[in-house]
Amino acid sequence: MSTTELPRLRSGTGRWILLATILGSSVASLDATVVNIALPRIGDSLDTDVAGLQWTLNGYTLTLASFILLGGSLGDRLGRRKVFIWGTVGFAIASVLCGAATNIEMLVAARILQGVAGAMLTPGSLALISSSIDQRDQGAAIGLWSGFGGVAGALGPFLGGWLIEVAGWRSIFFLNVPLTLVVVLVALKHVPESRDPNAVTRLDVPGACVVAGALGALTFGLIDSMPLLVGIGVVLLAVFVVIEVRSDHPLVPPSLFGSRVFTAANLVTFAVYAALGGVFFLLVLELQLVAGYSPLLSGVATVPVTLIMLVLSAPAGRWAQRHGPHLPMSVGPLLAATGLVLLLRIGPDTAYLTDVLPGVLVFGLGLSVLVAPLTGAVLGAVPSSEAGIASGVNNAVARTAQLLAVAALPGLVGISSAFSDPAAFDDGFVSAMWICVGLLVAGAVLAAVLLRPARHVPVLDNVDCLPQCAVAGPALAPAHSEE
Repeated sequence: MSTTELPRLRSGTGRWILLATILGSSVASLDATVVNIALPRIGDSLDTDVAGLQWTLNGYTLTLASFILLGGSLGDRLGRRKVFIWGTVGFAIASVLCGAATNIEMLVAARILQGVAGAMLTPGSLALISSSIDQRDQGAAIGLWSGFGGVAGALGPFLGGWLIEVAGWRSIFFLNVPLTLVVVLVALKHVPESRDPNAVTRLDVPGACVVAGALGALTFGLIDSMPLLVGIGVVLLAVFVVIEVRSDHPLVPPSLFGSRVFTAANLVTFAVYAALGGVFFLLVLELQLVAGYSPLLSGVATVPVTLIMLVLSAPAGRWAQRHGPHLPMSVGPLLAATGLVLLLRIGPDTAYLTDVLPGVLVFGLGLSVLVAPLTGAVLGAVPSSEAGIASGVNNAVARTAQLLAVAALPGLVGISSAFSDPAAFDDGFVSAMWICVGLLVAGAVLAAVLLRPARHVPVLDNVDCLPQCAVAGPALAPAHSEE
């Protein structure tokens, strides 16, 4: 189908395509947000400790981070609509298994399957807009996709917290079924199929399997304090690098890292998103276990972060487009780190207006300054023909950082078995937040040293700062994935 044959956004078909992609990406975004809020209730219901809750999050993030690039490649080769629908159906089935879980092992297994489905669903939503909407309307379509994704991220804590209190934690998974049914029906009837005619015929299955094994070994080793598994994971990562260098169809093209800006942006991404993974995992637990907040109130507590990013991310992106990403990527993490220091006031009998809100506001301001310029740096560092794979790699780096942070932090600060001891958890939370402060400062230093000021760095005016995040709170991701 040529560009002139693609539907305009104002047409009936264009609106149906937008509905399917927005609803599909929002399902994954809402699920990530709400699961984090439900963790204390899940822990009580399934009689598990912090390690079980770590796996509840990381089971999903592990397979999502491992296979998201492979999922995008499958869509390019087999059909973007087809793979998008496969992912949506798989997500619904896995959600039912999550809601029906009778023990933590069953829940984690279902979350692992949910991550595999998410790896097909997540990259397909934006790819369908890029391939199915007339080029003249793609900017507006992406802007609407981004905006409604942000609204979903803001509504998630309200809806999820209310559902958990009224109908229990299982309801947050069963809610996915009717939503995904609408997505499948609309996609089958109204979304045209598309493929990449220039896509290579072979997939980098060995690379995907090796990196999945590496991340699995690292996650298991960090959560259960098993150095041997951590070592195996490191070795497998080295094997993955060798595979990618030697492959003629690599999952992660090594040539991308020939760009100093691309390499630097991904190093900053890893440091910053490791901090975000730890913050949003532990903050909601701290609010519920130590401060005594309900699931609804603990979810609502972080909503200002989402709202601030909705308002300020676009101006930050435009500023970076004119002046370059160096300053915002250096200052943003420092502001976010300051917000974390303010959040250390949280404890028993916490008052939201004085002990929580100031830290949340400064933290959200820091993320607003940082995320859009980071996206612009990634996309501006490579030719436009490689923007899809570049953003996909950056997305995978962010999710991997979150995965490893959630796996490592509880053990490092001694709260792996402190789920039933609020005082011990509070002490561990303070230590963990200082580690996250250090990661954010490291990200700021990396940006200041490695990213020289540039006169012009391209950035999407409607950069989406709020798509699917596999960890928690306001959904955060560094770049669109069009692969």
